[in-house]
Amino acid sequence: MTPQVTDPPVTEHGGGVWSIKVPIPDNPLGFTLVHLLDTDAGPVLVDTGWDDPASWDTLVAGLAACGVAVADVHGVVITHHHPDHHGLSGQVRDASGAWIAMHDADASVVRRTRSNPPDRWYAYLVDKLTAAGAPADHLAPLLRARDEGRPRKLPGLAPALPDRSITPGELLALPGRRLRAVWTPGHTPGHVCLHLEEDHPAGLRGNGRLFSGDHLLPGISPHIGLYEDPDSETVTDPLGDYLDSLERVARLGPAEILPAHQRAFTDAPARVHELLAHHEERLTGLLALLAEPLTPWQIAARMEWNRPWDEIPYGSRTIAVSEAEAHVRRLVKLGRAEAVPGSDPVAFVAV
Repeated sequence: MTPQVTDPPVTEHGGGVWSIKVPIPDNPLGFTLVHLLDTDAGPVLVDTGWDDPASWDTLVAGLAACGVAVADVHGVVITHHHPDHHGLSGQVRDASGAWIAMHDADASVVRRTRSNPPDRWYAYLVDKLTAAGAPADHLAPLLRARDEGRPRKLPGLAPALPDRSITPGELLALPGRRLRAVWTPGHTPGHVCLHLEEDHPAGLRGNGRLFSGDHLLPGISPHIGLYEDPDSETVTDPLGDYLDSLERVARLGPAEILPAHQRAFTDAPARVHELLAHHEERLTGLLALLAEPLTPWQIAARMEWNRPWDEIPYGSRTIAVSEAEAHVRRLVKLGRAEAVPGSDPVAFVAV
């Protein structure tokens, strides 16, 4: 497989690795970096991008710039189930017969998404946000959608079911390459990074290269919210999972990180240190807020975001509340905060 051009949106990273900027419509992230990996069995994709006609056309054109037709794709390795990563997987498989591999925890999310009808998801969101103290005007659109049986307009309504499981710690079955799965839960329960255990083609010092998905990004912190499962009452700790996973990646010491957004970068330990410090600062600020009892909605409204709370769009407020809850759960697990007995909606206070 010989690349024909390396003009944007295609970048050659050397050693049989390329990235393609696949656009995400109407999203400030802009694009997903879909990585193409040459193997002795044929080209393999790491993630596929958003399920949108323009995104598909860009992916096809990017592959062609690398001398690859979609029909040539041998396999698809998914870092996590979110639609900007997994969205086009089914279309790639239909066009090529490629297998799709995903960690079992995220495969369970995919099966759950496909099996639950839209009104179940609306009802679940209403219950969650009510318990978090969301006001009536925020709940009203969800209640209308639930009661009217309106189809869910969110992307990823019927994501592709994977064909293979990614087993953490094991090498993937990719002839001619050494690509090892590293389980990095936090952003999703089954997020994986993929460690290419081969010398860096430019001779950079370090331990190979890491396809980091959304786990480790050069300039932003990924969303860490609650894992969504309407059928489970398990109290998870996504932020704790994420912080532990960050330290695991830092110990790998890769020479270069190839993330799914923004750009390739080096010095994983330094970036991990920045992210650990960022979340510790957020936890410290949250403790100060919890000098008085607050619901998760009130907490989210008082936390610092990239814009004032009044300017945050409707859907993003729901995501912000989930992130606030993940941070509160971490404080509760650490014994630094607790739920106020009898509060409804539940409020939390520092201890």
